[in-house]
Amino acid sequence: MMNKQIKSLAIVYRENNIKAKNWAKKIELFVKKQFSKIIIFDKKPSVVLVLGGDGTILETARKYQKSDALIFGMNLGNVGFLASVRKPENFLTALKQFFTGNYFVAERMMLASAVYRSNKIVFKSDALNDIVVQNPLGIVEIEVNIENYPFQYVSGTGVLVSTATGSTAYNLSAHGPIVMPDIKCMILSELLDHNIPTPSVVIKYNKEIELKIADFRERGLLSVTKTEKPADVLLIADGEIIFPLQKNDIIKIQSSPRLIKFVELEKNYFFKSLQEKFAFK
Repeated sequence: MMNKQIKSLAIVYRENNIKAKNWAKKIELFVKKQFSKIIIFDKKPSVVLVLGGDGTILETARKYQKSDALIFGMNLGNVGFLASVRKPENFLTALKQFFTGNYFVAERMMLASAVYRSNKIVFKSDALNDIVVQNPLGIVEIEVNIENYPFQYVSGTGVLVSTATGSTAYNLSAHGPIVMPDIKCMILSELLDHNIPTPSVVIKYNKEIELKIADFRERGLLSVTKTEKPADVLLIADGEIIFPLQKNDIIKIQSSPRLIKFVELEKNYFFKSLQEKFAFK
């Protein structure tokens, strides 16, 4: 993909992250001194510079998904799989490389989910990593359909649908496969199914996955902060957006029409990341 001209920059971080605040000041001074033509503001920026961990990068990607901005992650968290640069000592060198046009753009697929209740949409959410339908404290029975084909019946903790980007997140903990993040697909995994354990399935991006909440024991052991209503089964998008589900709810999951553009500074960056995290040799 051709590198776009960088005209403006937004610097994003969580207010309670002191380390990120300090780095934001350093980077702002660096840009003003070395690349004075680049304007720093947060309205329709060419690039969004994210200081923090993967959670902050996920949140920022969803926020700016309707724009055409590049996402440039600088890792100040623990994992850093989504970051363009993982070590703070390399931040300024990486920025110089980026602003001089020496970078690649990797397009990542997002998921779009909608909850249907009595044939009406009651909730919608996008996710870059995954959509989880889960009963954290009990069992939920879920009918899984792919393109209207009755594929699986899960009686367990729940079902996880991940993107390739999210394959190194919850999907990996659920023993799902690691998939190169630029591959457009969905990964379907059952969570602690009481039936015969089944492997994860990689599904083409243009298919639709439908999850129907067939049954669960209503105990009201959980409460969603916004509504304070008792809940048992939840839809969780990217580990942050939560919606309580009811019996007979239908969740439709498909690829979003929008792609998130991530900055990469070197070829084979994903394989290098795997080597660093898992000590592949």
